[in-house]
Amino acid sequence: MTELRIRAATPADLDPVLAFWKTAAEGTSISDDRDGVERLVARDPQALLVAERDGELVGTVIAGFDGWRCHLYRLAVHPGRRRQGIGSALLTAAEERFVRLGGRRADAMVLTGNETAQHTWRAAGYSPQEQWRRWVKPLGS
Repeated sequence: MTELRIRAATPADLDPVLAFWKTAAEGTSISDDRDGVERLVARDPQALLVAERDGELVGTVIAGFDGWRCHLYRLAVHPGRRRQGIGSALLTAAEERFVRLGGRRADAMVLTGNETAQHTWRAAGYSPQEQWRRWVKPLGS
């Protein structure tokens, strides 16, 4: 097995990443479109990390830092490549990015019904904060 390469996504990666999420990511987001991901990469070119093996996209994570909080989104690993350390390597890269930026704590959005993801996050040392509830409001149109 060849070495895993983790790097920041480029504009050329955006369509492949969106297609990858349809296969590898659980659930969808209002921002899961070309415009949303394009804005992310334009605003913070290092936030979207991709993992490749033999030139194939095998994983992603968004490591967003707003200067106050470290947020993790879209940790996704190709279903045929799971349990090979790809998710762990992506989280390590994201956490290292946060530390370099001065981040103090990372948080992740995990669907309550996604048992596989919950296991992954627990194994990486994350735990749910049951006292918090996410509140959302779609903006625009």
